[in-house]
Amino acid sequence: MELAVIGAGTWGTALAHHLAGRGHLVALWAYEEVIARQIRELGENQTYLPGIPLSPRIQVTHILKEALVGARLIVLVAPSFALRAVMVEAAPHVPPDVPLLSATKGLEEETQLRMTQVVQGCLPQTPREGIACLSGPSFAREVARGLPTAVCVAAPDAALAAHVGEVFASPAFRVHPSCDVVGVELGGAVKNVVGVAAGICEGLGLGFNAQAAVITQGLAEMVRLGEQLGADRATFWGLAGLGDLVLTCMPGLSRNRTLGVELGRGRPLAELLGQTTSVIEGVRTARAVYRLAARHGVPMPLCLQVYRVLYEGVSPPEILTALGR
Repeated sequence: MELAVIGAGTWGTALAHHLAGRGHLVALWAYEEVIARQIRELGENQTYLPGIPLSPRIQVTHILKEALVGARLIVLVAPSFALRAVMVEAAPHVPPDVPLLSATKGLEEETQLRMTQVVQGCLPQTPREGIACLSGPSFAREVARGLPTAVCVAAPDAALAAHVGEVFASPAFRVHPSCDVVGVELGGAVKNVVGVAAGICEGLGLGFNAQAAVITQGLAEMVRLGEQLGADRATFWGLAGLGDLVLTCMPGLSRNRTLGVELGRGRPLAELLGQTTSVIEGVRTARAVYRLAARHGVPMPLCLQVYRVLYEGVSPPEILTALGR
């Protein structure tokens, strides 16, 4: 296989389909054997990406080492909570000269590590310069449908960012390179937490003014944390920061915002999580961001209130106390 996509959820399946449409042969790994069988037999991921006929250039397997054989680029799309376990299993089958691209937006909950840091820790044989990340405003279903999309790829090595751009880019899928891995990954993580806050405002019926204030506050907190951790402030004005933040906070396809809406309407978190097969990254990321901000002494009152709503039983209207701080 030319490319391996590790993770056959909504985003992983969409990326595999996009890459296959670019003419690449793609091995798609599904954690669940039933998903692999579904894609093989029906030509569609009816569980995570229904209604999108998938390219025949995708070969799906539930055996991880099979997906990695011969890959010249490995795209990692496992959920943040599962990435470490996946990488531990994958490690013996990843040659040190094969580059990896993380397309997961989140932080590891217990360690608060960014996804490329998790990958690096599991693959000590792979140089830091061989690990990149992809982020930006990109709903999976729109990418799978070939709708115009612009994303950011960041890597310590500019040549790797350019290479990944060449692999992914098409007239409808624009890729902008960056060397700010820290900023790009933090933007993709924090925006999920802010998306929950925007949804809470919608669910409470607070109007668009409040939602605009949430986006503004969220961006400010994203910048504070990013600068403390060594990111370039300018990154947050671009696709991986403001662009992805706005998309996640807009009415539409964001699972994080949708969760927030239902929380604002009074539905309990456990009930909402029990009704979906999809991963809602903002839930775990809220705790990781809370801990990371506390450890570095960064004031993030909006993200703190989201954490309290999710984990401490604080009433959703309390989200208002964070605005303008």
